[in-house]
Amino acid sequence: MLLDFESIKKFLPQRFPFIMLDRVTELEPGKRAVGIKNISGNDIFFLGHFPEKAIMPGAAIIEAMAQTAIILFATARDEQQEGKKPLYYFGSVKARFLHPVVPGDQLIITVENVRSLPQGAYVKAEATVGETKVSEADLVFSIQHE
Repeated sequence: MLLDFESIKKFLPQRFPFIMLDRVTELEPGKRAVGIKNISGNDIFFLGHFPEKAIMPGAAIIEAMAQTAIILFATARDEQQEGKKPLYYFGSVKARFLHPVVPGDQLIITVENVRSLPQGAYVKAEATVGETKVSEADLVFSIQHE
């Protein structure tokens, strides 16, 4: 399953300027997802991080990972039958940043389900630019219904 930007917006609660995914290129709902964020010098966070040398903030990389995880699980749930749209909340994150991400890069985010629970999940995430791993993280989040 592939998702373009308009399809991604149907699953994410975030909106401009906080959508950190442009496309989902691989998706096994509930198991594995691969997303893409094209890094542009026009991304709003570059106004302050850093004006003299643009580097994507680590928090934005983690957010891209988290949004890929939302897609991973939201596409696996039958939200129409439940009648309630779930919200995904961070419980914890353990991350490492290995290389800077700059305008012109294409961030490829891979998220794999480690463990699903009825009200949460634990995933492993990795972000690469080309063949270079730029970040890795373990994310734990809970799922709440509105």
